[in-house]
Amino acid sequence: MSLPSTAAPPGRRLFTARRLPALLMILIVGILVVAPLLRIVLATLTPGGLEAWQAVLASPMSPNLWWRPLLNTLILGIGVSAGCLLLGGFTAWLVVMTDVPGRRLLGVMHTLPFMIPSFAAALAWGTLFRNSRMGGSSGFFESNGFLIPDWLAWGIVPVLIVLIAHYYSLAFTIIGAALSSVGADLVEAAQMTGARRPRIFFGIVLPVVTPALVSAGSLTLAGAVANFAAPALLGLPVRMQTLSTRLFGMIEIGQAERGFVLALLLIAVSGVFLFLSDRLVSGRRAFVTVTGKGGRTRRFPLGKWRWPLCALGFGLAGLTTVVPVLVLVASSLAPQTGALFSNWTLHFWLGEGGGQIAQGTAGIFRNPVLIGALVNTLKLGVTVALISMVLGLALAHTITRNKGTVLANVLSQLAFLPLLIPSIAFAAAYIALFGAPLGPLPSLYGTFTLLVMAAAAHNLPYAVQAGRSVLGQIATDLEESARLTGAGPLRRMWAIVFPLAIRGLLAGAILVFVKMVRDLSLVVLLFSATSPVLSMVAYRYAAEGFMQFANAITVLILVICLAASLIAQALQARVQKWKE
Repeated sequence: MSLPSTAAPPGRRLFTARRLPALLMILIVGILVVAPLLRIVLATLTPGGLEAWQAVLASPMSPNLWWRPLLNTLILGIGVSAGCLLLGGFTAWLVVMTDVPGRRLLGVMHTLPFMIPSFAAALAWGTLFRNSRMGGSSGFFESNGFLIPDWLAWGIVPVLIVLIAHYYSLAFTIIGAALSSVGADLVEAAQMTGARRPRIFFGIVLPVVTPALVSAGSLTLAGAVANFAAPALLGLPVRMQTLSTRLFGMIEIGQAERGFVLALLLIAVSGVFLFLSDRLVSGRRAFVTVTGKGGRTRRFPLGKWRWPLCALGFGLAGLTTVVPVLVLVASSLAPQTGALFSNWTLHFWLGEGGGQIAQGTAGIFRNPVLIGALVNTLKLGVTVALISMVLGLALAHTITRNKGTVLANVLSQLAFLPLLIPSIAFAAAYIALFGAPLGPLPSLYGTFTLLVMAAAAHNLPYAVQAGRSVLGQIATDLEESARLTGAGPLRRMWAIVFPLAIRGLLAGAILVFVKMVRDLSLVVLLFSATSPVLSMVAYRYAAEGFMQFANAITVLILVICLAASLIAQALQARVQKWKE
């Protein structure tokens, strides 16, 4: 007599106690990331959406809606990527592989430009090089008798320069890390065989750092393609459109379907470049440079070029970091752009308003709108940082504890999907999903809730990576021991994982906070009069010609970001203090 089978049906095996957390995390990430993307695709498949596809791709309006913005976007992406590789590669070689004086200080200075918002550099450029073509006040140079041509004041050239100055430090960081892995034994072996410096560079150093070059090039290209601030501030006044600015314009004037089509096309353009860069790296030979023997970096003597290259390195760092900040500070204190360094006043900071300066507008700390924007910005940054870190820790814990399973792989891919989506396109997807009532859920467009949801979802990859790095330091036997004593998943997370990971999580949360405070591309579509933030208010002031107010707000953003970054570095330095 055979006993009845007690095995669970195949359909029910999926919902075991061990798999339930992973399934719950997949559901949450699906709602935050996948659902908006599906909604924006479905919105473009309606009759109105199909008409939008035709209008964008195959109509007399196509050159203005798609082809010219695409061409400008590609020129910016490729140009910024090439410029960043040249500047970032040169500075990384100078700092890592030569005996240039002041290497440590030089390395720190070349990491700072990426911390400064791209719209800060664009505002500084406009303060210096703005000409009278668009009316309003001239920039510093034209006001002092210098003739500034249109191509240098507006359009694709200044946007290229500003974006290269902003993103090259990202390339510097990536390439510098790769160059530091080139061991001295490889270089010394080549020198012993009589190889000269060009041969060593092209035969040893370049092949080893090629993956880093490709990674740096693809990341800077993706950043330039998705950037909204610099093209909007320096390109829109002369009708130079990119895909991001055209997308913003379509949604702003109520042409939502065309905006959604452009968002999908922008995602496709970014995805193609990232896919090609991934194939380029995966299809090449790998070189092992880190072994168990230990190694050191070989530094080439510069000889007579030591001090000239030192001056060049510090000059580049000063132009991309110190000069923009000084220009912004001086402009926020100067009554006129043409006299940046004289007759300073605190009116744009503390003025009561009602006078002759700035059409009677009060200073930023006496303006209720700006004070509200400051409060909203801090509240948004703190809320998004906390939500991102809690959700990132839960996702990272689920992925690491279920490593190798299908659910963990699916969850990991979904969690890192926002990396492939430009910020402004991600915001458009959220408008498509939550811009109208969804069942019992009311429309969230223009609310603080929608800002938080979109920002938390877009920052998931950074939060998950921070969670993974912290969990990698916590042994699994601690949780296993607690499980054997009867502690449930929430109890183990609260009593063991969270206390051990708190400092690392706080450091990651502060970095997300900094990203939110200075981000413009994500909030530009979700901004409303009821939820103003500093970056958007600064952009509005700049677009209306109130450059001193825009620059003062930008300086305030820089101060907040710098203070938060210093706190994050201090916390990261103490992440493992509990081990002592």
